Amino acid sequence: MKRLGDAELEIMLAVWGAGAPVQSGYVHQRLKGSRDWALPAVITAMNRLVDKGFLSCEKRGRSNWYWAAVSERDYKAAEGRGVIDRLYGGSFTGMVAALCDGRAIGREELTELREYLDQLKE
Repeated sequence: MKRLGDAELEIMLAVWGAGAPVQSGYVHQRLKGSRDWALPAVITAMNRLVDKGFLSCEKRGRSNWYWAAVSERDYKAAEGRGVIDRLYGGSFTGMVAALCDGRAIGREELTELREYLDQLKE
């Protein structure tokens, strides 16, 4: 799966967060403050995401409606696996060790991870 750029990811997060088909104006409003793009720039970016296979689009009357063609869960799983593969040679343990050694995660996060892993065993 292709990686999303930062701006593309923000658009996809807005679409995923809506949970239903949206118009470009909805995404434009959601991006205000983080990306103050003109509406035509948002439309162009969304159409590129359609071309890349991340969004689907349907014309309804005079409006285009967009929805996710790739689920948030699937994208995050692929992206997470890619990070582990690229940076840690495929080792999840190596990633966690590096984050602990660099103090990027603390005891609370490790406790949450341990609880999650324990739930998987059940």
